[in-house]
Amino acid sequence: MVVDYLPLYVDLRDKACLVVGAGTVALRKIELLLQAGAQVQVVAPKAAEAVQDLAASGKVSLEPRSYVSGDQAGHALVIAATGAAPVDAQVFEDCRAAGILVNTVDSPDLSSAIFPSIVDRDPVLVAVSTGGRSPTLARIVRGWLEARLPPALGRVAEFAAARRKAVKQNIESVAARRKFWERVVGGAAGEMLLSGDDERAGQQFERELRQAGPPAGSVALVGAGPGDPELITVRGLRLLQQADVVLYDNLVNERILGYARREAERIYVGKRRRFAGVRQEAINEMLLEHALAGRSVVRLKGGDPFIFGRGGEEIETLAAHGIDCAVVPGITAALGAASYAGIPLTHRDLAHSVRFVTGHRVHDEVNLNWPELIDPTQTLVIYMGLLGLREICARLIANGMPPDTPALMVERATLPDHKEITASLEELPEAVAGSDVRGPTIVIVGEVVKFGGRALHL
Repeated sequence: MVVDYLPLYVDLRDKACLVVGAGTVALRKIELLLQAGAQVQVVAPKAAEAVQDLAASGKVSLEPRSYVSGDQAGHALVIAATGAAPVDAQVFEDCRAAGILVNTVDSPDLSSAIFPSIVDRDPVLVAVSTGGRSPTLARIVRGWLEARLPPALGRVAEFAAARRKAVKQNIESVAARRKFWERVVGGAAGEMLLSGDDERAGQQFERELRQAGPPAGSVALVGAGPGDPELITVRGLRLLQQADVVLYDNLVNERILGYARREAERIYVGKRRRFAGVRQEAINEMLLEHALAGRSVVRLKGGDPFIFGRGGEEIETLAAHGIDCAVVPGITAALGAASYAGIPLTHRDLAHSVRFVTGHRVHDEVNLNWPELIDPTQTLVIYMGLLGLREICARLIANGMPPDTPALMVERATLPDHKEITASLEELPEAVAGSDVRGPTIVIVGEVVKFGGRALHL
């Protein structure tokens, strides 16, 4: 991913900054610069009364004249806020030639730096930017964050800053220090600080520090859901954001990986159709190796870890070596495909049960207990059935399932480019063969397929 602007906090204390323009828009920028401790020079033929007051009090230097090339020299940052396109363009060109950062108000094309919307919980600052595309959207997002971030959040940061040296002296490992701060800031001490109980927070901190030891490794098997990144659970997202190492498979949407910590190691261990990929035994050993090294590991799996995800094999290996392992369920591919297609997998008049099977071919044959699958009051869901679809449909019909039973194949369930192919059980193989379906796929067979197409995707 390429970003238009790198989010960067800049120290402007005692730095010379130039503002070209002195109207109400310029005033907002001047106030921000003063708040950052900058030495502000203003150049403008006319100035708003508030800007004149700032100049009269000595807080800014005001020169009542038009901008001329050369004014930009020696400044760390220049802001063009004249509202006159030719002047703003000249300021931008002069600054670009001199390698000086410049912000032109409401003109991203004439800016090498932009002002984000800011959530201020001093010293905690959260900046929100749309790269100049929609300042209104940035302000809306800022409002969401304002409503969610506690007003006393800055107290937690000051508390931690005053104790960083003590923690560094007592805990040698960088990983152990990070885990310690996660327990303190994200735990009881942090809650006490937010409620104003500094004394008890200090006592809790001291207890945590006395008990601090080498970091214990852990593993979480996290279901990432069927594809749409918004379908991961809140708990899964929290563990992902805390992980040191993330092992992910082929069915995990890469946008979900963007939620992980920037420092987290990301390891691809997926398998693709016709390609073996990383063997399960090797994945088990990797999980064990990182956990024994004291790292927090997330094994991110498409769908749910325990539905054709081999989570049972992984947790068995870890348990044999005494490694803590949490399992965070995920929305399965079957549930995602059915929901987005508007199909209820159970229905009191049509389907009293659901059967999940895999259509994976072993030794060129799909090995299933076919007679058990022929139940008119049951919905049949087939994972990985694309390659063996013709054989699957033929064997179901041969064992007594009516050829006209409604069937649906869904490709890339829950994603924007998902595809649905509906046909009778007998006709589904030909319908799929005439399309460009490549997978991953889910097949749903049963009377409930008739309900398809009634759900909205909000």
